[in-house]
Amino acid sequence: MKILPDWLKNGYLRLMDPIADFLVRRRVHPNTITVWGTIFTIAGGVLYGSGHISIGGWLLGITALTDVLDGMVARRSNTTSVFGAFLDSTLDRVADGATLGGLAVFYALSPEPYHSVPMVVVCLAGIIGAFLTSYTRARAEALGLDAKVGMLQRPERVVLLSVPQAFFGVALNGWVLAIIINILTITAWITVVQRVKYVYDKTRPPAPQPDVAGDEESTEYQHWTPRPTPRGTSARPVLKGE
Repeated sequence: MKILPDWLKNGYLRLMDPIADFLVRRRVHPNTITVWGTIFTIAGGVLYGSGHISIGGWLLGITALTDVLDGMVARRSNTTSVFGAFLDSTLDRVADGATLGGLAVFYALSPEPYHSVPMVVVCLAGIIGAFLTSYTRARAEALGLDAKVGMLQRPERVVLLSVPQAFFGVALNGWVLAIIINILTITAWITVVQRVKYVYDKTRPPAPQPDVAGDEESTEYQHWTPRPTPRGTSARPVLKGE
């Protein structure tokens, strides 16, 4: 089960094609795109923390473009690198922490009706779930497995952290925002469990096969009966000490 269908993701990528081509022609390095995207994402998290939910959502929605553009530019300009992939993955965790951390600050410091200790806990659980979603996949890849499974991939998380906030802000006394954050946190932890199960299924040893030869020998032994002793003779008794 996926939150965003593949046709929507593919359509979004096609819309990014002209922008990626423009950046390639301008010789913009993909790492530059990654760093600036993270800076703007942190700014969006600060806006969340200060209570400007709708403005922060729009900023994060625009910044989300860099989440796919850096990879597209790297591939088209033949500038992919191990460090680039490492930098992108590391700064993605910074971005996740900044946005959800900003929302946690919002719930912790805002006056009623937005002040909510339970929602602070949900935001912190969402941060842990987002980090574990990435970590479980990274550890699986280190084991030679592609654990790109689960409900909540990176694109879904970016959408949930920006689009609803941009359009709804704190509508209905913040209930829309609270519901979105709960969905984000729950699906993140479901994804973690799905990836752990995937790695477990792929790495557990096969069930032991029954020993056919041993079973046949055991069966023959069970059906073996001692040969009758001839009349007038008897087996020698076992002497004490033998």
